[in-house]
Amino acid sequence: MHELVRTNDIVLLGAIEALLASANLDCLIADQHISALEGMIGAFPRRLLVREADKMRARALLVDAGFGAELRDD
Repeated sequence: MHELVRTNDIVLLGAIEALLASANLDCLIADQHISALEGMIGAFPRRLLVREADKMRARALLVDAGFGAELRDD
């Protein structure tokens, strides 16, 4: 799995997840439960992951949609 985004912004994650789904790209939001348990103080951000085979396509899609600044470095 490849980490695309790491954030505590659940609205941003929802938008990116919907964008990926519209392009038929599966993703996984990791660390949702621990992030909720810690009370959103920022210690455990959520991570959006895609398959290694989909990472280039997903990254290009996010850049084209204006989310390029949110991407993690390779």
